[in-house]
Amino acid sequence: MISHLRGTLLEKHPNQVIVDVHGVGYEVTIPVSAYSSLPEQGATVRLHIHTHVREDILALFGFLTNEDKLLFEKLIAVSGIGPKLAITALSGLTTEDLRSAIRAGAVEQLVRIPGVGKKTAERMVLELRDKVGPVIAGSPAGASGAPKSHFSASEEDVISALMNFGATRASAEAAVIKARATPSQHVGESNDFDALFRRALKLVR
Repeated sequence: MISHLRGTLLEKHPNQVIVDVHGVGYEVTIPVSAYSSLPEQGATVRLHIHTHVREDILALFGFLTNEDKLLFEKLIAVSGIGPKLAITALSGLTTEDLRSAIRAGAVEQLVRIPGVGKKTAERMVLELRDKVGPVIAGSPAGASGAPKSHFSASEEDVISALMNFGATRASAEAAVIKARATPSQHVGESNDFDALFRRALKLVR
């Protein structure tokens, strides 16, 4: 099993990277929240890896911290939560916010994550509340039809990430337009990639 990768970052996208390790390119799915903390292409990157094996697939999921990897593995142990939904959960909320919501039993916050229904959120709380550990402050995170030119590079990255999660281009653009017009609820948080993506993810239809 692959548990760690260190190599050259060949390509990076909002929820996927390709890492060259001694001439072999590994395709790794990452939480969107990790994207803005990645180095530039061509630089060395280190990722904690969860290797997901099924009869018909072998997939790698990468994380900037071991804490993120451990939370991902706890999530996929919950009935009804697979790797794709776990990555979506870690993309829609920061690790600290997700852990806080689980420990607080904040089902109403968890169901805002696309794909998480009330029953899944309740199972998440029931099975993980005592397993996610205390939240550590300061932990690292690592209009439909609008012309493409109306979006900044960061907004285009958000649109691409939303489409990778199943949204159409039109619905992703509409969500980004709504999100950038919605004031952040966190002091000091502007329309950077992570903040804009989380707001747009809640608005996409």
